Amino acid sequence: MATVTATFARALAAAAGYAVSETGEVLSDGVVVFRAPLASGDRLTDADYFKFIEWIGASVQDRLGLVDAYADAIDMNDLGALGLAIKSAPTLRDSITQVERYYRLLTDTVRYLLVEDATRALFQIERQTMHHPAHDLRNECALAAFARNMMRFGGAGVAFEKVTFRHACSGDPEDYAASFGCPVFFEADADAIAISAEVLETPNRLGDAGVSDFLTTHLDQQLGEFSSDPTLAEILERQLACVLSAGAPSAAEAAKALGMSERTLFRRLSEEGQTYQGVLQKAQKALAEDLLQRNDYSIAEIAFLTGFSEQSTFTRAFKRWFGTPPASYRRAARPA
Repeated sequence: MATVTATFARALAAAAGYAVSETGEVLSDGVVVFRAPLASGDRLTDADYFKFIEWIGASVQDRLGLVDAYADAIDMNDLGALGLAIKSAPTLRDSITQVERYYRLLTDTVRYLLVEDATRALFQIERQTMHHPAHDLRNECALAAFARNMMRFGGAGVAFEKVTFRHACSGDPEDYAASFGCPVFFEADADAIAISAEVLETPNRLGDAGVSDFLTTHLDQQLGEFSSDPTLAEILERQLACVLSAGAPSAAEAAKALGMSERTLFRRLSEEGQTYQGVLQKAQKALAEDLLQRNDYSIAEIAFLTGFSEQSTFTRAFKRWFGTPPASYRRAARPA
């Protein structure tokens, strides 16, 4: 399951006027108003983090004010060795390279890419989970925080050509332009900051190649302790499990939720020796097996939760997968 460092949740809570305890309780004047359960290592699961973002978004009327406050609340010093490596990199380009390579130490729900041509670059977000309503606010906060910190690093020499978001604007684009200091466009092809080639070479005010190299060595060691990047099939499987209760999505719907075309989804799965139907069936099987080992769901409910419209269809599929009906499987799985 994808996870996120709790640093981001604490910064978002602070931006909205809340505090977060060590165990994940969100506090307003000392009163618990929400719980964001922390996983091991002071992290949140992607599901809990997105639920928290949705709650914050619904509790705050001034969305752009929240985005601005979050950008101010994110301090590179709070991001450990990676934050210091980003800040001490010699140039803005070097800072972005650190983000590209090491950001998954903080979260594997997204990755950041620098896509360049001869004259400019796009620093863009590529999500690693299927679309969630919380992504819109998350992406606004993330790009605002990066933009604010890039300007802190490089000073007056850093300006952006434009900022783009895939989602529709919930306010006035001119207000967003004033906040980002450049034109902001919504319903675009990417969540990205457009940066000129010249600005990419801006020296960072606190740049120190020796410090940056030392921290990079440390980050390489941390990265080596992580498991390898998940395959597309693994990302797809865990995300399908989250949406099956609304019915098994089509390949086109799943591809769109992952930010790619259906053709690209099929091609990338084929490169991994997988098919969409095979991954879908694997997600259904794993979820059905897990739910059957619990006593709080009926067979009919499990059929619905695994994406089947009829219990009889689910029963036939389950018997094909496991060689026994779900009721018999449940009885055999229970301790004597």
